[in-house]
Amino acid sequence: MAIRWRIWAGPAAALALLATGCESTPGAPAAEPTSRPSTSAARSVARVCAKPAAGPAKAPPGAVTVDPGVVGDLVAKTKKSPANTTFWLRPGKHRLDPDRYAQVIPKKGNRYLGAPGAVLDGGKTNQYAFGGSAHDVTVSHLTVQRFVAPPDEGVVNHDSADGWVIEYATIRRNSGAGLMAGARQRVRASCLRDNGQYGMNAYKAKGRISGLVVEGNEIVGNNTGDWERRRKGCGCTGGIKFWAVDGADIRGNWVHDNRGTGLWADTNNNDFRIESNVIEANDGAALIYETSYNAVIRKNTIRRNNWVEGRRYADRDDNFPYATVYLSESGGEPRVKARTSKIEIYRNVLENNWSGITLWENADRFCNSPANTSSGDCTLLVKNTDRCARPAISKDPLYSDCRWKTQRVDIHHNRFVLDKSAVECTVRCDRMALLANYGTYPDWSPYQGEQVAEAITRDQHNRWHDNVYVGPWKFVAHDPSRVLDPGQWQGRPYQQDEGSIFRVRDGG
Repeated sequence: MAIRWRIWAGPAAALALLATGCESTPGAPAAEPTSRPSTSAARSVARVCAKPAAGPAKAPPGAVTVDPGVVGDLVAKTKKSPANTTFWLRPGKHRLDPDRYAQVIPKKGNRYLGAPGAVLDGGKTNQYAFGGSAHDVTVSHLTVQRFVAPPDEGVVNHDSADGWVIEYATIRRNSGAGLMAGARQRVRASCLRDNGQYGMNAYKAKGRISGLVVEGNEIVGNNTGDWERRRKGCGCTGGIKFWAVDGADIRGNWVHDNRGTGLWADTNNNDFRIESNVIEANDGAALIYETSYNAVIRKNTIRRNNWVEGRRYADRDDNFPYATVYLSESGGEPRVKARTSKIEIYRNVLENNWSGITLWENADRFCNSPANTSSGDCTLLVKNTDRCARPAISKDPLYSDCRWKTQRVDIHHNRFVLDKSAVECTVRCDRMALLANYGTYPDWSPYQGEQVAEAITRDQHNRWHDNVYVGPWKFVAHDPSRVLDPGQWQGRPYQQDEGSIFRVRDGG
């Protein structure tokens, strides 16, 4: 017979919002939430792929009309027209010249509006649809499909120019990434579907991307090329990948059924708000936040993720707690300017995923280490990677600043639901984890032994509290071998999940 946990403590009135989706009322009587997660998020989600918003049926005043019957008409008219021109693409299939490098090079402030049924088709020949360095370009109400960008490159905004707006667009069935991102880019109410590598690759070859907004989009079925299999361990797939983005709002999106991770922020991202999204049925984790800083992750519905990849590792008898929300060497850092100085994860519902949240820190991963998979990169606290070497790295400030730390993570007022029969698992799909490995490499590393595991577990201000757990949850602390029940997790020396409620099942 399973142990039945009922722990009544902490602000239970605030916990009730997890069942109702409403803010708690100050002074309200204590009440344990009993209802299952609301389906309102599913009903209101951004279902834009099934019924894209129609563009203008007539050319706006002053717009240049583009004829689908003339191959290369869009490129030619863009060249002839001044900056800040609006182009209206008539209904039909628009084609570029049959040269792999043929593409539209907008001028500053250009707007490209698609009529109902307007499609820009790369014919499996052209690599890029829109490129160049012009700022403040808009692509709206247009379908862009069948372009063949190389791996890690994108079809729309190929050169990551700043200030672009992509809205009410359908970007589908392209190789590489559907689009790239520049600073101040807005991606709204668009369908990023069935692209070969990413729906969007937020990467800029020089400098950092700031002020990125991704709102109300449907991001589905990306990584059709299964690049993690073709480049084993590349970390180069997902619905969206973010690199060195400084300030991003990711809200109100439906991120689902991608092969691999749904949203993946990798290497020196900072100041993210990931809120009010529905993230579901992705083969891998719903969200990975890796070697990055300062984020708010709130009010998301996260369900049925990581079934494929989690099961694959379990079948290999791998005991690492692969989770649906995975923070790897990421944490709050007050010295890096942002809207928050920690990573706060709250008011989310996680239901029937392969495991829950894992906070991990690789003791062998730091600036100048051969084990640093972000090759050549260093933390945002050290500008010169070469400084992270013997003997200086053995003492502060470099001892602290040469490694990305999983620290100042606050996980509270979430609802974690697990029904193993729904997930169809028997082992290793029920974990919440806070851990590191035993440091061994390289031989000059100052982080050898258990010191990183001790730090992440006890000294770096990582805290779970005031959550609701439904189902047979287990907890991993310090290292993968320490698997705890709720009582051990709450007890000394870990003292996690103060004020949380544990139940075997709803209503039980």
